[in-house]
Amino acid sequence: MEQEVNAWKTNFTNGIILGAVGIVYTLIIYFLDLTFNSYQGYVGMVIQLVVLFFLLKSYRDNFRHGQITYGQSVGAGVIIYLYYAIIMAIFGYLLYTVIDPGLMKKALAVAESKMAGKGLSQEQIDSAMSFTSKMMKPAFTAIFGLFGTMIGGTIISLIVSIFVKRESNPLIDTPQN
Repeated sequence: MEQEVNAWKTNFTNGIILGAVGIVYTLIIYFLDLTFNSYQGYVGMVIQLVVLFFLLKSYRDNFRHGQITYGQSVGAGVIIYLYYAIIMAIFGYLLYTVIDPGLMKKALAVAESKMAGKGLSQEQIDSAMSFTSKMMKPAFTAIFGLFGTMIGGTIISLIVSIFVKRESNPLIDTPQN
């Protein structure tokens, strides 16, 4: 009798791997002073897509005997992203409180200059910055980042799973006795 694989346990390592990739990428972006560059988000998304593809393919081949349904793949991807989101939320909190406590002020300054670049009046900018500064605290950022990462991770898992799924053919595959 074949044992069912526990997706939570087997994908824990995959979540750690994706988290490590995310931390390394974030640190590279930080040290290159590209933290507030909008294009680095797209590069990070492509890296996540590629890494998730290989993690799900590895899960399929090593733990699911080379076969995985679309739903199982999406579920595994969401589990991986849950671990990843927790790791990145903790790292983000540490980045804004321990590594560079002044980074939040830099983020507020960038937001203010973007608003000014859009032609908003000083009164509108001040009103928006008042609200933004209340919400841009490391703890809020970590919590919102956790949920945002889960939403994005679910979407990425839905896309990547299209390419990872490999279901058995009941006309060709026979059960092993």
